[in-house]
Amino acid sequence: MKQESKITAEMQRCIDKCMEVHSSCEQTMTHCLQRGGKHADMAMMGALMDCSDMTRICGDMMMRQSPMAMEMASLCARAADKCAEMAMSMSDGDPMMQKCANTCHEFVQMARKLSPARA
Repeated sequence: MKQESKITAEMQRCIDKCMEVHSSCEQTMTHCLQRGGKHADMAMMGALMDCSDMTRICGDMMMRQSPMAMEMASLCARAADKCAEMAMSMSDGDPMMQKCANTCHEFVQMARKLSPARA
């Protein structure tokens, strides 16, 4: 019988951060659409959608301990890094954009600690 592996505390923190980033990106999309203009451009919306979807999937993969979870975390870190960069470039002191960028940056750091060779 195969021994069950457990989710480490570090992995659980990363899962929690995935869900936080997912939520932050979803809220930021609504915020951008309400503000309009450059905030609702396709590049910004695309980065938010990619990051939102990927962090949700990454969290799901980590929870079920998929053998591909660390590869997904690496790819997800790239999407979150891009999202954070775009959010900061459009923040202009906007707290919602800054929060999204900061949350994405925090996730990137966690993902890179879990998978330093790949992230």
